[in-house]
Amino acid sequence: MAQLTEQIIQFLQKQSFTVVTTIDKEGFPHNSCKGIVEIDPEGKIYLLDLYHGHTSENLKENKHISLTAVNEHTFKGYSLKGKARLVSKEDLTEDVMAAWDKKINKRITKRIMKNVTGKSGHPNHPEARLPEPKYMIVMEVGKIVDLTPQHLK
Repeated sequence: MAQLTEQIIQFLQKQSFTVVTTIDKEGFPHNSCKGIVEIDPEGKIYLLDLYHGHTSENLKENKHISLTAVNEHTFKGYSLKGKARLVSKEDLTEDVMAAWDKKINKRITKRIMKNVTGKSGHPNHPEARLPEPKYMIVMEVGKIVDLTPQHLK
């Protein structure tokens, strides 16, 4: 497993969501947006999935996964590659669910603050309508790719 630096952890924790890529039965990449609920510096990332869709089906067949997050404003980003396992909803702890609730509340608050200050966005606070997580993805990071252009490091 690849160790995650404090810089990478802080970067990922600031992201509202990340793009997770899995491989489908035909060998094509499948991308979806997922929220990080916890990060272990030893190289594990815990993501909650709200749906039992393509991502879970793909991971049952092929454990390879990548997680990508970018910040357009700072021109920084990371792509983490590794393998994943699924944890059923029944096995999710109260701490995990509480962390998810806290993350959703933070997103709703951020959206409200932007709307109050006049920045246009989605008026109906879609985070408040998200379903409960269906399962958790535990990703073991094997490789870290820094997406920041070399001349900006």
